[in-house]
Amino acid sequence: MLHRTLKKETTKPAKFNHLQQQERFDEFIDYYNNKRPHQAINMKYPAEIYQPSVRQYNGLPEIDYPYHDRTVTVTHCGRICIKKRKINLSQALSGQNIGTSEKPII
Repeated sequence: MLHRTLKKETTKPAKFNHLQQQERFDEFIDYYNNKRPHQAINMKYPAEIYQPSVRQYNGLPEIDYPYHDRTVTVTHCGRICIKKRKINLSQALSGQNIGTSEKPII
């Protein structure tokens, strides 16, 4: 439901550039989390009941990829570069090594 509402409220019509579009997304997220009551949580705002985790995230441990062609480190912006191609993954994997394969693993 969130994605349908997000698309309806923020992309029709789209803004003129990425910065303006991001500003529209940010305004929507603030409204959605702080000013719009949600029926599924007894007409409260998500920000009212959100509690951050007490556990600290320390990233993934080093992982061994025994059946891969090479190991690539994910950049700070969340991508890997292979043969002059930039492949976006996720900033959550920033600094982590991943195994890549040019052939399917069976």
